[in-house]
Amino acid sequence: MIRSVTVYCSSSGKAPQSYFDAATELGKGLAERKITLVFGGGNVGLMGRTADAVMQGGGTAKGIIPRFLEEREVAHHGITELHVVETMHERKMLLTGWADAFVILPGGFGTLDELMEILTWKHLGHHDKPIILLNVDGFWNPLLLFFERIADDRMVKPGYGSYFDVCDSVEQALGLLDRKTLQAPG
Repeated sequence: MIRSVTVYCSSSGKAPQSYFDAATELGKGLAERKITLVFGGGNVGLMGRTADAVMQGGGTAKGIIPRFLEEREVAHHGITELHVVETMHERKMLLTGWADAFVILPGGFGTLDELMEILTWKHLGHHDKPIILLNVDGFWNPLLLFFERIADDRMVKPGYGSYFDVCDSVEQALGLLDRKTLQAPG
C-alpha cells in the first residue's frame, strides 16, 4: 500500500509557472488521498509549493534537510515534521527509505542525481518501489531519448523501461498511485 511518496523536484523559484501549478496539484492530490509527502525540506521552489499544498489540504509533510542547506534553502518550518541531518547522503537515504513510491517533478542537478540513484538502485534490486516521472510540458523527453540511446548502445538492458512510468499530467500520476495502492497486498 502506498502511504508515503517521496517527491523530488526543483528548489528554484524561477521555474515555469506550469511546473508550480503541477506541484500544487500534486500536493493537493496527495493530501486528499492521505498520502504523506516526503521531500527535501525546503520552503522554496517546487518543493516548497508541493509541501504548502499538502499542508493546506490537511495532509502530512515530512521534510529532510542537511544542516548546511537549512539556511540556504530556507528550511520549511510550516510542515508536519522537519528533520535536520548532517549530510546529503543521510538525507538521500531517508528520502528513499521513507518512500513507498517516488514522483519526480521537473528539477535541476539535484533532482537528476536523486532520480538516477533510485533508478540505479531499482536496477540493482535494492528496491522495487514505483517511480513516476511527471513529464510536465515534456520536461523529461530529452532524458527519455538519452535512455533510449544507452539502451540502443547496449549499456542498459532493453527492459529498463519497466523501472519507471511516465505521466504527462498530475491526474495520470495520481491515478497511477491509486492503482498501485489497490494492487498492493495487505
